[in-house]
Amino acid sequence: MVKLFCGRSVSCNMADVAVVGGGPAGLSAAQYAAKNDLETITFDTDESWMHKAHLFNYPAVRSISGEEFLTIARGQARDRGATLYETEVTAIEQTDDGFVLTTDDDEYTAEYVVLATGGDRSLAEDLGCAFTDEDVVDVTVDMETSVENVYATGAMGRAEKWQAVIAAGDGAAAVLDILSKEKGEYYHDFDMPSDVPEL
Repeated sequence: MVKLFCGRSVSCNMADVAVVGGGPAGLSAAQYAAKNDLETITFDTDESWMHKAHLFNYPAVRSISGEEFLTIARGQARDRGATLYETEVTAIEQTDDGFVLTTDDDEYTAEYVVLATGGDRSLAEDLGCAFTDEDVVDVTVDMETSVENVYATGAMGRAEKWQAVIAAGDGAAAVLDILSKEKGEYYHDFDMPSDVPEL
């Protein structure tokens, strides 16, 4: 099915949230968004620095390889309803209705974009996001950039503080802000033991 989106013919791949990047920040964002019933798509080139990492300092994780971390986190995102694509986003265009994300094979539309591409800040630059004097993306405490509804997480907005746990927190912060916008009030995602589904 093809529809016209802002005068362009694109595939009918509309999402609430598009996450670009599949490391700790991106997968955390995908989990939070999908868990809270936002249609979520995630794009990952499988080039995360986590492939070279081993986590000893991640809360509640005694020891886990970066590879295993990625496998588990991807599974969690899928289990909560996110759709993961192993492809590169080559361009993002802002439109009157949101954003068009272009890959080699297709185009996708989304209302919100969460950038989680580590040290590669080129998509943020192409979108016109403001940068700091340290040459990182200028973000609020909620990870929102100067471009409304575009968020930059993890290493994108931090000059040197590249830690998986920090990145994951940034991804969650971005989506909590999106959820708060969607609900028109501050949204607090907090689960209790009674919320755990029976297996």
